[in-house]
Amino acid sequence: MLDRVRDLCLRFPETEEKLSHGAPSWFVRKGKQFAVYQDDHHGDGRLALWCPAPAGMQQALVDTNPEAYFVPPYVGYRGWVGVRLDRDLPWDDVAGALEDAYCEVAPRRLLDRLG
Repeated sequence: MLDRVRDLCLRFPETEEKLSHGAPSWFVRKGKQFAVYQDDHHGDGRLALWCPAPAGMQQALVDTNPEAYFVPPYVGYRGWVGVRLDRDLPWDDVAGALEDAYCEVAPRRLLDRLG
């Protein structure tokens, strides 16, 4: 699962992976974080990604599919969303959440490279 997430994240321009608080995490230009891979964070029993969501999207996702999406601790108040990887969510949805997250933090010049 981690390899698949890693592959999706590293497709974005100027992205790097490093550990943050012990979890694999992805950053744009050695700066802004756009995804964290969490495996049973503090015993929560979830395999999930935490990532920033566009304004209003966090609550919409959680309300629409609370089995697959949740408000993560620590960063949820800033609009980040938890994306469950252990709930058979289609990979297109995971990839879409990661793209939205990247777009939330990447500079305009890099967004232009996405097309």
